[in-house]
Amino acid sequence: MGLPTDKISITAIASISPLGDTMDDVWRNYQNDDHLLTLANLEGNSTWVGRLPETISQKIEELRHSDSKYQHLDKSVLYALYASRKAVASAGWSKIGETSKFGINIGSSRGATGLFEHYHEDFLKHGKISSLASPTTTLGNISSWVAHDLGSQGPEFSHSITCSTALHALLNGVAWLQGGMANRFLVGGSEAPLTPFTIAQMKALKIYASSVDSENSLVAERSRSYPCRALDLDKKRNSMVLGEGASVACLEKGISDGALAVIEGIGYATELLEHNVSISTNAKCFQKSMEMALKDTRKEEVDVIVMHAPGTLKGDASEMNAIQKVFCNDLPFLTTNKWKIGHSFGASGMLNIEMALLMLQHQKVIAVPFHQCESKPKSIKKVLVNAVGFGGNAVSILLSKV
Repeated sequence: MGLPTDKISITAIASISPLGDTMDDVWRNYQNDDHLLTLANLEGNSTWVGRLPETISQKIEELRHSDSKYQHLDKSVLYALYASRKAVASAGWSKIGETSKFGINIGSSRGATGLFEHYHEDFLKHGKISSLASPTTTLGNISSWVAHDLGSQGPEFSHSITCSTALHALLNGVAWLQGGMANRFLVGGSEAPLTPFTIAQMKALKIYASSVDSENSLVAERSRSYPCRALDLDKKRNSMVLGEGASVACLEKGISDGALAVIEGIGYATELLEHNVSISTNAKCFQKSMEMALKDTRKEEVDVIVMHAPGTLKGDASEMNAIQKVFCNDLPFLTTNKWKIGHSFGASGMLNIEMALLMLQHQKVIAVPFHQCESKPKSIKKVLVNAVGFGGNAVSILLSKV
């Protein structure tokens, strides 16, 4: 579907990821072909992960100890607090007055992953549990703590729609703004999934990148160079890698002078699944979500698509098939960031939005080193952003340059 006459703009965005915590850092780290994934030792096993830089991890710990109430919060909440403070300050919402009445919708695929696992392990060992276990592991505590920290007086809620969570938050924010129930909304996702149990779940699905490859020296060398082969359609095995981070955006009704981009179209669809985790060969959910987002736009106007592309064989191929079905032989420039920073589950969609905003701002595409597009756009005016999660919940957002 297109949007009603009143446009919605993105006036600020802030994130923390392996790319950094400022737009300048993120852009600079996008300008080289080096991935930012590292080998971590989890329970004696070397595993590829996308970790936050040590300097940002230190800032998160400083935030934790800045207030006694924050000391027992999960990393997913602290990540959201950190990013939200920066986004709101950048948008000018931190001033006292009517601007404090903004809505908040920050979701997460897994929520308080580390803290929940800690409390559960403690319960199995000792048969007792902390009184803080329930209030600090409920999914809703992400947005409620952000609202507390920012002093917001507007509506606030959290949700989980797996890997499309952040873009569903954006959909919700648009709905509230277009419905006249709010003038500003803070939306996004936060994820801290780098725990042995969570990664073991992904490995059980046989979709995780291997840290050891014994097939032959060429494959082994490629694996070391780029452990996550997102958008590599010639790969022979699954190569998803998990990453951590948070990303939130400020949405406002209308188009202000300082707007970063305009939301031209939104699309969403749910796949009729034949399996618990997979989507169809041609990703019908993506076909529908992209067509919906492009309803009022000619397809040739789209310059770039930021793909979900998790680095799995079926996931990458099905999304590519869907794009080819929608755009036929006139494909936009295709890119993704998961080969560089990993898949941050519920936060990944908003990190895709950040990538799109940077390309619109700098008028330069961000390429995937092992995926060649036929040509690069001479200018970047419209970018389509995709996300999908377990359950086949696809979202597509069309952004345009102000």
